[in-house]
Amino acid sequence: MTELSDREAELVSAHEQERPARQLGGALRLGVWIVGGSLSVYSLVVVFRPVEAVEHRITFLAVALPLVFLCYRAGTGSLLQRLLRRGTGTPEPAAPAEAGIPEPARRAERPSVADWLLAAAALAVLVYPLLDMDGFRQRGSGAALTELDIAAGLVLTVLLLEAVRRTVGWALTIICIIFLIYAYYGAYLPIDWTIGHRGFDLSQIVSQLYTGTEGFFGVPMQVAASYIILFTIYGAVLDYSGASRFFIDLSFAAFRRSRAAPGRTVTTAGFLLGTVSGSGVATTVSLGSVAWPVLRRAGYPREPAGGILAASGIGAILSPPTLGAAAFIIAEYLRVGYLQVLLYATIPTILYYLGIFLAIEIDSRRFGTHAVGVDAPRAGRLLLRFGYHFSSLILIIVLMALDRSAFQSVVIATGIAFALSFLDPRHRMGPRRVGQALAKGTLEVLPVTAVCAAAGIIVGVITQTGLGLNLSGIIVDLAAGNLILTTVMSGVAVMLLGLAVPVTASFIIAAVIISPALMALGVTQPEAYMFVFYYAVLSEVSPPTALSAVAAAAITGGNTYRTMMMTWRYTLPAFLVPFAFVLTPNGQALLGQGPIGTVLLMTALSAVAVAALALATGGLSAWPERLLTAAAAVLLLFLEPVPIVAGLAALAVVAAVHLVRRSRRDPA
Repeated sequence: MTELSDREAELVSAHEQERPARQLGGALRLGVWIVGGSLSVYSLVVVFRPVEAVEHRITFLAVALPLVFLCYRAGTGSLLQRLLRRGTGTPEPAAPAEAGIPEPARRAERPSVADWLLAAAALAVLVYPLLDMDGFRQRGSGAALTELDIAAGLVLTVLLLEAVRRTVGWALTIICIIFLIYAYYGAYLPIDWTIGHRGFDLSQIVSQLYTGTEGFFGVPMQVAASYIILFTIYGAVLDYSGASRFFIDLSFAAFRRSRAAPGRTVTTAGFLLGTVSGSGVATTVSLGSVAWPVLRRAGYPREPAGGILAASGIGAILSPPTLGAAAFIIAEYLRVGYLQVLLYATIPTILYYLGIFLAIEIDSRRFGTHAVGVDAPRAGRLLLRFGYHFSSLILIIVLMALDRSAFQSVVIATGIAFALSFLDPRHRMGPRRVGQALAKGTLEVLPVTAVCAAAGIIVGVITQTGLGLNLSGIIVDLAAGNLILTTVMSGVAVMLLGLAVPVTASFIIAAVIISPALMALGVTQPEAYMFVFYYAVLSEVSPPTALSAVAAAAITGGNTYRTMMMTWRYTLPAFLVPFAFVLTPNGQALLGQGPIGTVLLMTALSAVAVAALALATGGLSAWPERLLTAAAAVLLLFLEPVPIVAGLAALAVVAAVHLVRRSRRDPA
């Protein structure tokens, strides 16, 4: 899996808007790749020869933003039609080749004159502050802005809104516009409204967003220009060096001879591919093109197979060592090392995959699936020949454990992955492959860059107006100060937000609005941020949009809505386990915090709860048993003595009833 096929690229483009849409060709494509590769080289060099933070962010955006206008179409396509299809459960129309019509060759597209003008304007307004960074910093520290500052700031605001519209659609664009209107007209709100403020003029808004450090060039932009670009370069190098193919082959070779083997294989492959992709939809599509024929031969119906593919794909964002873009923002907001965030995610990841594996085991019996012979080398042989692909992943963790920064760790690991590629003649990274990998690293980060820069509008306005504290206070008041109600409302709010905007944007917005509400009721900052992170990610498998599930349904040809519900069933533990983070003091043990004995005990109890959820959603036939088992799982996740005893007692009752039923049915 070095490159997505045309069909796979179309699926990703249709179901995940964070992907390039325009197919460039000829000299323009070469030029874009040269510029993109140069930005990747600059990002790698800056790790060892640092540039002042704001100057680095501006420089990065000065190259990335013009590329957005050249690489993305101005049109929004048929997004509304796709959403209507998702809502009614109608599958996406087949590609021409699938419908029996020869698929035409894809023609190269050229940016319009307007695209070039927008790219030139983006370059101009971002080069402008670089010409006099000292003066720009002084004006950002309180000195009066010039008319040129205000004009450049307003132009950049419009350009970022257009860049976000092109890359991720109208939803985030409209949200940003609403925040801008709120900042300007807030003084006109009724005086007794909690969210009212004194109002700010254009100069003050531009000062906050353009010349300040909490707007366009704030923490989200820092994450895009420092963390995310380095990991996309690393992922591209892994991809071009043959790691993706190895991960898939190893997964198929590891599980050969059981009825549940095909499902377990797909799940394992999704976990490994997540280190290369970091995108739920892209992993689902890439995995589905290889795994769906195997699942079909094993006897899986279309919808459960799609659920397995989508659940495996979303694991790419939830699983160490790469996680998703939002995880890097957590590290910046908490001012902790990225390794600490990986530790936070380790136990929840184990519980997530435990739930999927148990559900697959149950479904393999329910659907009568069988083992499938796959033409793949034996696992031992693969590990001996290509196991070196794991070395760079392990090296990242080791280097961070030795107090190397995440930036340096991933750059060194990238160099190791490049060097090891020469052990495989088929994937040896010569100059051409290196150039392609560097360019791909930049092109993959363009949508996230646009989102992070535009998210500066939201963060900047919230900081300037004090809206975050006001809204969090409203949430607490609506829940009457009850932590359970506040947590439920917070989870629903984050999921609803995630239905409209990408994971990164929904996390940033929720982190500054919803997390303070949880922290006001005694939840620690890491617990609140991790709760928001998981629910932002899970929006990709939440009806009615469930982008990963929709992409999986397009691959299997299954009913979209039923595929969504199967995905939801497979990922159910991920929806419930985060509640344990915030509802009980022992919940911090699931983030690896506290005495080792407590961590192990709480992990074991949570594993029992996850197993109970798997039984409740598919392993038991009688509804009373299912309901009692589900209640037991919820009680266990409170991780306190009384609920734990009640949960274990309920499971004992279910086991006794089930054994009695079975003995009466099979008296022999």
